[in-house]
Amino acid sequence: MSKIIRIGTRDSELALWQANTVQEKLEGLGYDTSLVPIKSTGDQVLDKPLYELGITGIFTKTLDIALLKGQIDIAVHSMKDVPTQLPKGIVQAAVLERAIAYDILVHKGVDFLKSARPATIATGSLRRKAQWLHKYPNHKVVDLRGNVNTRLIKLIESDWNGAIFAQAGLERIKLMPKDALLLDWMIPAPAQGAMVVVAKKEDSHSREALKKLNHKESEMATTVEREFLRTLEGGCTAPIGALAQIKDQSVYFEGVLFSLDGKQKFDVKKDIALSAIDGFGAKCAHEVLQKGGDRLMQKIRNENSAIH
Repeated sequence: MSKIIRIGTRDSELALWQANTVQEKLEGLGYDTSLVPIKSTGDQVLDKPLYELGITGIFTKTLDIALLKGQIDIAVHSMKDVPTQLPKGIVQAAVLERAIAYDILVHKGVDFLKSARPATIATGSLRRKAQWLHKYPNHKVVDLRGNVNTRLIKLIESDWNGAIFAQAGLERIKLMPKDALLLDWMIPAPAQGAMVVVAKKEDSHSREALKKLNHKESEMATTVEREFLRTLEGGCTAPIGALAQIKDQSVYFEGVLFSLDGKQKFDVKKDIALSAIDGFGAKCAHEVLQKGGDRLMQKIRNENSAIH
């Protein structure tokens, strides 16, 4: 095991926490490793909403290039940031055990949720924005970009009522406020709360090492969710949520597609035996498309192409 496995990561606190977790696990198995922090385009361009940048995998592309150039051996990502189609020559090598998938609201008091008065919520996610406006149509949703720490500071310094975060991210870097509100009605992003490690297809040493870190149940659940996303052709440009949960040899799935303004909603709720999981995510997506989701996706694509 003498070959040093170079671990590529974004340089935010959360990304480094994730990379350090992978490093500790690999070194615990006897592998030699080193961390290689790299700044991504998504971390550098903070003055535009993600969907306006028009780049799929904006947080992962820089690491993909470093991997293909041989500057790093593996890359650690928040799985929800990873495009469903990996670049040629790069493969998914491990999905670590998933944390809580839900979103939470960090707020300055929740009385506004019972009031008819307008309120302002911040998020950089189309999915969170659409679901929030669907539930609270009288609220205003403003764009919020930056890493977790930056977004928390922006919330403190603003007159916003609250901002939406992934629970897993705040818990991992110990920034979860005690009074944060769990948004269990909001369907998470596909693979939210999961960490994925990718490697070059030809790198048998790294792939063999990472295979030992793979959590099969998390891999299966996120595969269903990402298959749902890929079939709908969402990427980060459409408000799509998906959550697959495995219990008692069954898979319970809930998926949703919203219009950008949150007014239209197409959803699916299904369960299936774990033994019949192959293609389940795609079947659920086709059901959404047949209900009218195909027309909505075309409308969203047209709106996005007008922006770009």
